Amino acid sequence: MTDFTATRRAFHLPEGITYLDGNSLGPMPRQAADRVAAMMRDEWAEMLITGWNRAGWYVQPRRVGDRIARLIGAGEGQVIMGDTLSVKVFQAVSAALRLRPGRRVILSDSGNFPSDLYVAQGLAQAVGAELRVVAPEEVAANIDSDLAVLMLTEVDYRTGRRHDMAALTAAAHDAGALAVWDLAHSAGAVDVDLLGADADFAVGCTYKYLNGGPGAPAFIWAHPRHADAAQPSLQGWMGHAAPFAFDHSYAPAPGIERMRVGTPPVIALTALDAALDVWDGVALPDLRARSVELSEALIRGVEAACPGVTLHSPRDPARRGSQVGFRHPHAYAVMQALIAEGVIGDFRAPDVLRFGFAPLYNDLDDVARAVDTLSAILRDGRWDRPEYHQRADVT
Repeated sequence: MTDFTATRRAFHLPEGITYLDGNSLGPMPRQAADRVAAMMRDEWAEMLITGWNRAGWYVQPRRVGDRIARLIGAGEGQVIMGDTLSVKVFQAVSAALRLRPGRRVILSDSGNFPSDLYVAQGLAQAVGAELRVVAPEEVAANIDSDLAVLMLTEVDYRTGRRHDMAALTAAAHDAGALAVWDLAHSAGAVDVDLLGADADFAVGCTYKYLNGGPGAPAFIWAHPRHADAAQPSLQGWMGHAAPFAFDHSYAPAPGIERMRVGTPPVIALTALDAALDVWDGVALPDLRARSVELSEALIRGVEAACPGVTLHSPRDPARRGSQVGFRHPHAYAVMQALIAEGVIGDFRAPDVLRFGFAPLYNDLDDVARAVDTLSAILRDGRWDRPEYHQRADVT
């Protein structure tokens, strides 16, 4: 059994704060600051440029990728780190399109994170493809013989709705298409099994449930059957077969290494590497069971004590990720009042109160405090203060 009391102690959680926003930014693992400081002091300061070889900076994207692979049902040597999630979405979708010449349709859903849709729109315009966006529940019905790429985020960022990865991937394959999955709200939150689902490509960020810090680098995975055939449209020098030969013509590196683009963010990868230490000994089935326990407790508590708030997430936990959304006509102001009283969730337009559960550090006491505080705020109306209605730059 996973010891979640021990994993909770591994994080710096500010005194008096109930943190239910790890689905947006994970808290800092206690050892991350010391690890980064040591890297800067002992490697960057002392080794200078020789750190690329002596400290292993050059191979860091692959080494850290191998640590993430276990958490997403992938194999060793199949995941590479670097760049942002949007860059990795572009690489994965462009590579999938090139593997299906003659087909020009990218299918996604209206619950997808807007940035993924923006990337796909731009790519489609550049290569003469078509992006089709349908309601989440209509995806399966719109998979047809015109489809080149199915591009979905496994867990909806607002509702927590979880797609059936294996079933939709199988449907795409039956139609002759490929499936690209965004794991931004899955990796480190639910029991992902990319190889078991027979997915084709996957991408994800590491600053949410993986706790790598703000702006932490993204990852990309390609199924081994595609790794040596994929040709991403964004080709960078670190993805070259011999980057330090400085050839003028691009030749892709073998396997997933070809999905490298620019110089790896060594400081950020060091912080992420420290964060991944917390996962040693964590069993993913235990993680999922804990997630369901916490989210079910929140739903029961809110529905019993918080009138005027309605569930926006699927009621069946099998169809949810590790977050729960509720609707309220003044959700932004209500969330600001919650945050002011030490319960940090977040708001998603137009009217969603969103609470994310990270089983590594959340517990039932967090749930109880969130329910009690929300109930009190709604009961006495103290959310309705001018300062709580004032929108900040980041909501």
